Amino acid sequence: MDGSVDRIAEPWGVRTPYGPGADWPVRTDTHLAAGVGEDDVERWVQAASLLHSHGDAMDIAVRGGRIVGVRGRAVDRVNRGRLGPQDLFGWQAGASPDRLTRPLVREGGRPVETDWDHAMERIVSHSRRLLRERGPGSIGFYTTGQLFLEEYYTLAVIARAGIGTPHLDGNTRLCTSTAAEALKETFGCDGQPGSCTDVDHADVLALFGHNVAETQPVLWMRMLDRLEGPEPPRLICVDPRPTPVARRAAVHLAPRPGTNVALLNALLHEVIRTERVDHDYVRDHTVGYEELAARVRDCTPRWAARICDLPAAAIEEAGEILGGAERLLSTVLQGVYQSHQATAAAVQVNNLHLIRGMLGRPGAGLLQMNGQPTAQNTRECGADGDLPGFRNWQNEEHVAELARLWNVTPETIPHYAPPTHALQIFRYAEQGSVRMLWITGTNPAVSLPDLNRIRSVLEQERLFTVVQDLYLTETAQLADVVLPAATWGEKTGTFTNTDRTVHLAEKAVEPPGEARPDLDILLDYAARMDFRDKDGGPLITWRDPRTAFEAWQRCSAGRPCDYTGLSHDRLRGASGIQWPCTPDAPDGTERLYTDGITWAHPDHCESYGRDLVTGATAEPVEYRSLNPDGKAVLKPAEYLPPHEITTHDYPLQLTTGRTLYHFHTRTKTGRVPQLNAAAPEMWAELSAAEAAARGLAEGDLVEVTTPRGAVRARLRVTAIRDGTVFLPFHYGYWDTPAGHRPPDRVTGRAANETTITDWDPVSKQPLFKTAAARVRLFAHGDGTPAPAPTTTASAPLHPNGIPPTEGGPQAHATHTGDRQEDRP
Repeated sequence: MDGSVDRIAEPWGVRTPYGPGADWPVRTDTHLAAGVGEDDVERWVQAASLLHSHGDAMDIAVRGGRIVGVRGRAVDRVNRGRLGPQDLFGWQAGASPDRLTRPLVREGGRPVETDWDHAMERIVSHSRRLLRERGPGSIGFYTTGQLFLEEYYTLAVIARAGIGTPHLDGNTRLCTSTAAEALKETFGCDGQPGSCTDVDHADVLALFGHNVAETQPVLWMRMLDRLEGPEPPRLICVDPRPTPVARRAAVHLAPRPGTNVALLNALLHEVIRTERVDHDYVRDHTVGYEELAARVRDCTPRWAARICDLPAAAIEEAGEILGGAERLLSTVLQGVYQSHQATAAAVQVNNLHLIRGMLGRPGAGLLQMNGQPTAQNTRECGADGDLPGFRNWQNEEHVAELARLWNVTPETIPHYAPPTHALQIFRYAEQGSVRMLWITGTNPAVSLPDLNRIRSVLEQERLFTVVQDLYLTETAQLADVVLPAATWGEKTGTFTNTDRTVHLAEKAVEPPGEARPDLDILLDYAARMDFRDKDGGPLITWRDPRTAFEAWQRCSAGRPCDYTGLSHDRLRGASGIQWPCTPDAPDGTERLYTDGITWAHPDHCESYGRDLVTGATAEPVEYRSLNPDGKAVLKPAEYLPPHEITTHDYPLQLTTGRTLYHFHTRTKTGRVPQLNAAAPEMWAELSAAEAAARGLAEGDLVEVTTPRGAVRARLRVTAIRDGTVFLPFHYGYWDTPAGHRPPDRVTGRAANETTITDWDPVSKQPLFKTAAARVRLFAHGDGTPAPAPTTTASAPLHPNGIPPTEGGPQAHATHTGDRQEDRP
């Protein structure tokens, strides 16, 4: 199988087919800088991918004190040596010449360089003044899904026990807060039940709003190899776009955006109607079946077809496949999560698995997917607003346990109300109660909805903003203090992927200039603030990644995400290991719930649940009455229409999303030649019918407008469902003369100029998938096609005359493995 492939043109590489129950064959992918061979590499340093949530393990190639490439780790359970395009090429972003190398402070309305002491003292003096004059609630923290576990835990202790603020959240609120909430609603606790190895055993794969080919390409490689092998699984895809997954599906359901609950209720109806329910499992391990069955009794495929604009026969076919599965693996992502009934819909996927008894055994898996590489750690460590270790803020004993661990009083830890979610933190900043906002490793001036409003919040004179990042992002350009951070390959730490696999990423090279690891910055802030425990000792006693990890181990002990059997040394050299990992389970835990539901008991659960319509928090007594024995909760949901519906003026539904070649706001991938050349500029997608109705053609410059704002982009005509317009959300302004806003302050490049400030009532995840829009011609094209990839969901409906997406010689990667197969 040895060879070389253009991994921009062929992003998933060569196939290594295998059958059910077999091990996924090894295929080791390598890409090195031009002119560098493997014999030239001086050191290989262990790491894992920091550009998606799958945690692809790799080794970093170092030569002359510089990163010169990467190689997949064949020993690792997650990727078996494979790397996706962002893995193979993304390492180059760290060497970008515009990296921040010294702190910046705002003087005379512009950022100027300064030293670390001056920058940190400005932050500390502002923090102390606000604490003295306005109290802990005047300070907020907005973090990322790309730090290391050790850094999140330190941040959580600073925010909760040092400052004492309830205002701490991550940008994981935008991508996977629904995953956490859906798991808590059903199982009482976060933590993915399934494993990526369930692909190896499943006879049905069901992907709900999950364009895995572009968001976790190595997981898609695993699925492709099963599809190409003997006894392939049947594939169901729910997505309004013609994704690579949709093109391989036995059934592709492309519902009207915002109608997932209706579709899922119909699928549940079909499973129950055809008597495919595992009643023994339901009796032994769940509560709420009768209520669920009553809710979906009238939700027939014909009923759902009218709401979802789908053929009833296709819904019936999908129901038959799901009902007949012997080993069902379901995955869920943004197509479900970024909608007005996000949690309600995700919970129905959980319900589907529970009534079929499809949990806790090989192939019977459920993955409520994450969107970012360390999103799981944001949640585990409490940097997403929850309490560390999946503790319940409504459970006084959980709070007291945390207080004992940190040696503070329980009253120090804010738990008098639900934690503040990201959009509420920005609302408090807008209203003036939050006066200092520390933003770490994220770019809300591009990634949050309704950007005109977000810019106005960040530009307020009364709001003191700290940004900790690698580059002068759109957000950093508006900050009062900018701190230069070290990135992947320049620091050591651990992080956990979607299926609970913990990896170690080690420092390979020095950060540029005076840039510092995020952990060092946070520890410096804590020392300067002189945070103390109740006995007068230092609140934070650790000093480096190893001792920070050991502190986290103590916090995780006895909780669902137990790390007590792990260490940096244990993770060094071999495969990543799944939590819980304890002395009693030293090799980790491949699947949860193999012997019933373990963390839903009222005394132990992370959450007592919420109302799926209002988001109101259930009281402990309610939950104890419903679920005294700690079983999984089958929670039904009624379909409700989207909050913003189409009108005569806005006749289309706007949905936003990702492309394979970029990550978030392109701050890294936009600086990587191979990746940026594959998707260099914004585009918009319409169906042929919608384009023809407006007199539009491929490459025309169109204006997409919603009640919030407008963007201009070149048009790509695809097989997307009629009535829908798609925009990729990655593009902002950092690489334009405008810097951080639309050049004319009216029509922009960023998709989030158009999105709405609204959220799911339970997860508080913004609604990036349902907005009313119109599209009009701004200028006819000159025959040049849209700058959209041809290899992905944005493939043109009529490819003739449109050059295929290729990377050329600089995008070639080698692959070695244990058997030869032709490419499909």
